Amino acid sequence: MTIVLATHNPGKKAEIGELLAPLGWEVKTLADLNITEAPEETGETFLENARIKALAALNATGLPALADDSGLCVAALDGAPGVHSAYFGGFDADTERNAHLLRVMDKTDNRAAYFVCVMALCYPDGREISVEGRLDGEILREPRGENGFGYDPVFYLPEKGRSLAEMPRAEKSALSHRGIALRALIDSLSKACQ
Repeated sequence: MTIVLATHNPGKKAEIGELLAPLGWEVKTLADLNITEAPEETGETFLENARIKALAALNATGLPALADDSGLCVAALDGAPGVHSAYFGGFDADTERNAHLLRVMDKTDNRAAYFVCVMALCYPDGREISVEGRLDGEILREPRGENGFGYDPVFYLPEKGRSLAEMPRAEKSALSHRGIALRALIDSLSKACQ
């Protein structure tokens, strides 16, 4: 089966494609299909935004569409940046957003944070499946590591003693919020086929 991943992000394609490979699914992104337009993410929750993106990709391609909406929720910032993680502080580049986050958190010792990922899979026949994954950790005081993308360099896992950006992709996928959500999706699909 071919599905369209409602993203232009090559990092997400690599991470999600790797996890879906055992199902034999071919994963295409919007970029692979030369679709440049992305819907406006007007939802107030991760689930609403994931559905908006999945339905737009489904309507544009006619293929089953998988979308995720994920973000970083920081305790000291009352859950921000949350659904606004991609443009936190008005910055587009990962390094600028990370620097802004570290500036905002400079004076706090409460470093608790979590990543959340909600995935929505929408089929042409109207069926929908949604799942959520969460990964708890802490915000570092400076970026560490070269792997990953987004907030990975500033997100620290105490039990691993490393940031997500210091982990190889396979290790990160095994424990990341996106990996947790995707495994929950695969589990839901398996149960639906029984």
